[in-house]
Amino acid sequence: MPQDSDRLSLPPTHGAFDCQSCGACCSYSSEWPRFSMEDDAQLDRIPAKYVAADESGMRCDGVRCSALSGDVGKKTACGIYELRPDVCRACMPGDDACLMAREAHGLPLI
Repeated sequence: MPQDSDRLSLPPTHGAFDCQSCGACCSYSSEWPRFSMEDDAQLDRIPAKYVAADESGMRCDGVRCSALSGDVGKKTACGIYELRPDVCRACMPGDDACLMAREAHGLPLI
């Protein structure tokens, strides 16, 4: 049964970028959502259905993180926002990774 934290959205509007109407960073590369700095306790909280078979990072469907719901560039949400890995927390609206992902999806950069 989903928990309330499983239904939380991406962060709200930050400057010119609204993560809840973007989601490009979560649908950019299957190599990007890798675990790196998380401790075992953090990783144990992520539901297994969202973890890659080799446990190296988030499970992706193609290049899209399996925890992402909605339509990129329209309306998106993260199914594990409160539990998301450090790499996801590090991506900030308008930073280089954000802009690279937005550009790859043909979304405005301003």
